[in-house]
Amino acid sequence: MPSSKLPPLLHLGTSSWSSDDWVGPFYPEGTKPNQYIVEYAKHFETVEMDATWHHMPSSQLIRSLDARTPSGFIFSAKAPDLITHQKYLVGCEAEVGQFLETMALLGDKLGPFVFQFPYVAKGKDAEEYRTGNDFVSRLAAFLPTLPTHFSYVVEVRNSNWLKKPLLDVLKKHNVALALTAYYTMPSLEEMLQKGIDPVTAAFTFVRFIGHRKQIDALIQGKIKAGEKKREFDELIVDRRAEMSRWISPLREILKRGIPAYVYFNNHYGGFGPGSARLFTELWEDSQSD
Repeated sequence: MPSSKLPPLLHLGTSSWSSDDWVGPFYPEGTKPNQYIVEYAKHFETVEMDATWHHMPSSQLIRSLDARTPSGFIFSAKAPDLITHQKYLVGCEAEVGQFLETMALLGDKLGPFVFQFPYVAKGKDAEEYRTGNDFVSRLAAFLPTLPTHFSYVVEVRNSNWLKKPLLDVLKKHNVALALTAYYTMPSLEEMLQKGIDPVTAAFTFVRFIGHRKQIDALIQGKIKAGEKKREFDELIVDRRAEMSRWISPLREILKRGIPAYVYFNNHYGGFGPGSARLFTELWEDSQSD
């Protein structure tokens, strides 16, 4: 599977591991939910915890995940939306402290924390949509409050915000800019063409997200037509060409000695493990060209 065929500095996984639809096409038939992470860790060395965005994790959950995964496994985790969306970095000290303290129970298995922020539409705030000044101001005040012994990632979904003010704040605090395959954001290749330095920390973080509404609509159409029974059990969109364009610039980043965490969402191609497998095949093929 993927992780054993990639360079040591490239840590590949999926966003979440808990899909029942993966039983059969990825997990062995009959696998119970409490064993999903055990089976997952047989194939990948890292995972992005998406559930922590929806709910503050409990210490019981984190200790259980630690006990059921091997040494060297890495959990990245999204910060709760209470911090990033509801409170938008203001007055959230208690929540941040609780989240970091709980996740720290993973010890050496703890990877980067991902702070994903909402898209600000032009119709809601034209000035903020264009500049991101309010967001950058909030971020500049927030980042110095974080413990420096953890690793952090910031993800924005307004392409207009990818400018010097934001990048400078991230670089100052050694925080990685999330590089995303998302319909509102430029690809890594496009960023480089625009002269944007994608590396703002001692590591990079890549999220292949896709377009949720389009994938959901396509899946539901296939289910209605009797072409599918489950939602996320197979690749349904050919992302080969798009994915290939990420490989060369990612390889150049790795050559600089900068590690990269790369995660695939179910909504990118319809099946997270399948996308990760395809990425590995494309990476290998590009090495033999």
